[in-house]
Amino acid sequence: MTNRRSIFIVAMIAVLQLWSVAASAHQRSSSGPHTGIAIAEISHGEMIMIAEYRDRIIDLAARATDTNEPFRRVLNYAQIQHAYCLWGKMPGGVTDEASPFNECSHAYLAATKAVLLSMRGMGGEAVEAEAIVSAIDAGMVLRGLALITCQFSGEAFNTADVVRPAWRDVPLHPASMATLTALAAAILAVFYCGRRLLRRITP
Repeated sequence: MTNRRSIFIVAMIAVLQLWSVAASAHQRSSSGPHTGIAIAEISHGEMIMIAEYRDRIIDLAARATDTNEPFRRVLNYAQIQHAYCLWGKMPGGVTDEASPFNECSHAYLAATKAVLLSMRGMGGEAVEAEAIVSAIDAGMVLRGLALITCQFSGEAFNTADVVRPAWRDVPLHPASMATLTALAAAILAVFYCGRRLLRRITP
């Protein structure tokens, strides 16, 4: 019990230190909008549906052969933003407007939407892309998502402008704080167990 308590305390300290460092950084990192490609905004309702089809969209885009540089840059941006947003794994990142990961979720899903719409004009991908668009449209109507908006719904993006999570707000969002604390605790527990194992097997 003492060991578990120690791991938890160290994990909390690690998370708070990470938060303090990250919070001092800017939420956006830009090399200038004029150097990038503009990406249209995405509504909150669209986000929910695009998130459900994201893997299928990215897989289709990765297989595309008849592409151009703008398409590849937007696709690359979508993947980079997805990683910055912790691969969409944070609770409420897509659905919770108050999540520190909501704006960066808007960014990678807006880029994913742009990739999907671009593929509607590609010979080899047009049919499947159109099928995905139709499924998303139908899902939005059936689930009443068409008119749902949030504070980031009108925000456009740019491939030169990386959107990071709002780390300074993590302690104010219980679900995010709990997830990151649990992750830090798990990493420290693995390190602790590995260290003890090495001590036992080392002569």
